Amino acid sequence: MVRNTGIAVLCRAVFVCFVFSLLTVFSIDVNPASAQSPAGRDVSQGESLNGAVPGNTTGGVSDSEFWRQVRSGAAGGLVPLVQSQGDEWSRWRGPLQTYGGWILAVVVGIILIYFAIRGRMRIEGGRTGMVIPRFSLTQRVAHWVIAILFVILGLSGLAIMFGRFVLIPVFGKDGFAAIASLSLQAHNLFGPLFVPAVIALFITFLRGNGFKMHDLKWIMKGGGFFGVHASSEKYNFGEKSWFWWAILTGIALSVTGLIMVLPGLGFERGTMQIANVIHTAAAILFMAVGIGHMYVGTIGIEGALEGMTRGTVDVNWAKEHHDMWYEQHADEATPDVAAAEAQAADGKV
Repeated sequence: MVRNTGIAVLCRAVFVCFVFSLLTVFSIDVNPASAQSPAGRDVSQGESLNGAVPGNTTGGVSDSEFWRQVRSGAAGGLVPLVQSQGDEWSRWRGPLQTYGGWILAVVVGIILIYFAIRGRMRIEGGRTGMVIPRFSLTQRVAHWVIAILFVILGLSGLAIMFGRFVLIPVFGKDGFAAIASLSLQAHNLFGPLFVPAVIALFITFLRGNGFKMHDLKWIMKGGGFFGVHASSEKYNFGEKSWFWWAILTGIALSVTGLIMVLPGLGFERGTMQIANVIHTAAAILFMAVGIGHMYVGTIGIEGALEGMTRGTVDVNWAKEHHDMWYEQHADEATPDVAAAEAQAADGKV
């Protein structure tokens, strides 16, 4: 009953955020023709805000003085057309794109090199035909919700950030424009769903993710990735680190994302630009470690993915990767009915 209630609450929260994001996206007026000055009239290209025309010194206002007034907003008491914070945003965005791209590329490169040398980590003792429960249905639902959002938001975010350099040579400017528009809409639509997903992840996986002294031994032995057995409880140091990393960067992504996607909250443009920089940096950090997590949980370690798909893991897998946890739950082991049925079906074919 508790698990069903938790799933119901999670589903309702996701549904409410989905509807809310739909209303938000389709209520934003993106028609440039509707942009007006605060005085309620359009500002023509050749008209200055204080009545002067750029390029002359009519009224004793020089070009430099005119643009100083425009930048500061002192021209005619209207909103400034040139924003100083925009220069800071541009200076940060360039390096974020450059170094962010390199960080992601290096992470992928390290994974490929490691996999080429080490290969997939197999269950050394082979499968026993006995499994032990590892993750509840509530935990698996929370995990897969945020995993799906991670893929959607990650791909759309990469298209927005790096599409100009990567996609234009492949699809051309028109193709990139269509992909960029679709990516932006998907990012704005599914972004608000990330907020309850992070909260659900924190609630369902908090227990057992506190750091302990024996985690130092796991670190000293390289986590078992280099052929030396490293003891662990239900979550090892790497999994604990990923949990807290995901929560902290997830909070940063959620807060800054809401600031940008909901202009009705009344934030100034400078605040939104700062949020954009933080959002981009947090996204790069989240994806960099998330890529490693995806590798370890899928092709990197045999049997690891089953914990999140079936909720159970093979007994030998538990002994090799989480022996301290296995010793506490060894009496919960049961025959692997699903595997037996699959083998029987293969035999009939």
